[in-house]
Amino acid sequence: MAETFQDIAVPSRADCLSLMEQYDMLPNIREHSLVVTAVALELGSALQETGIPLHLPLIEAGALLHDIGKTACLGTSRNHADWGAQIVDSVGYPEVAELVREHIVVSDGGDPTVIQEAEIVNYADKRVLHTQVVTLAVRFADLEERYAKSREARRHLAALAEKARRLEAKLFSHLDFTPYDLLHLNYDNHA
Repeated sequence: MAETFQDIAVPSRADCLSLMEQYDMLPNIREHSLVVTAVALELGSALQETGIPLHLPLIEAGALLHDIGKTACLGTSRNHADWGAQIVDSVGYPEVAELVREHIVVSDGGDPTVIQEAEIVNYADKRVLHTQVVTLAVRFADLEERYAKSREARRHLAALAEKARRLEAKLFSHLDFTPYDLLHLNYDNHA
């Protein structure tokens, strides 16, 4: 990231929760977003402890707001990531908006050895099925069952799954725990 962390406007957790309410986020989407946030913060904190410079408040806000546009887009052909990014940008958080925009498909730009906050939010979302932390295999099996209605859709999901596996390898190459170890969050969040 070119700018310093001080140059980035980030809403507080309370502000994010208020935006969820203001934009009528459905309760199940809100719960999903809270679990995605737990995964993202677990990963971000662990990666930060290895010396990787990450902006944890940016990760938190991006994870909390990643589906801010989803409720309004249900039943439409509108892209909820783009719509959500527009919402977040319009309220003054352009860097958070980029994380929202990239939560489905993260851009490939930049140095492949550098870990970006958008990658953490993107990966965290890929690990949460509804409100449960699951493996990539389980998450993509569900996505395929729900959305792979055409050959093009199946190809697109296969490419996303491969990209998620590469991202998982990249993130966990820096950590002393495995992707499977994130499943503990299912018990920690419901205890």
